[in-house]
Amino acid sequence: MKRDFPYTLLSHTADLGMRVKGDSCEGLFRNAGMALTDIMILNKAPEPGEKKDISIKGNDLPDLMVKWLSEILYLFEGEDLITTEIAVNQMSESSINSTLITVGFDARYHEVLREIKAITYHQVEVREDEGLWTARVIFDL
Repeated sequence: MKRDFPYTLLSHTADLGMRVKGDSCEGLFRNAGMALTDIMILNKAPEPGEKKDISIKGNDLPDLMVKWLSEILYLFEGEDLITTEIAVNQMSESSINSTLITVGFDARYHEVLREIKAITYHQVEVREDEGLWTARVIFDL
């Protein structure tokens, strides 16, 4: 099922970029994770899925964003798990603790829209301006 998340795709030579928004830092990271899944997979699976707790540490918010999205990508690429919901339980500038709801990939219910090889540090940006959080991330296709 295609969902409406606050993100736009950015054109980038041989890669794909995304700009995502959130009304808080937690909301930004949630929206970025869900947007990544939305960009990669068309999900028509019956809900719900299984809970998976994820904790990530980074040096700062841009580093944390790359590591966070890389973990969601790994869950799909390495474990065939598609993230269908995200709850950010605790967040700081160097860590995120979250609970994901995931379902196993099943060709009857899922269609791969794009294959993403990696989340890159190239032009990564996370910032807050007057209460609106935005991030820019480039994906290696």
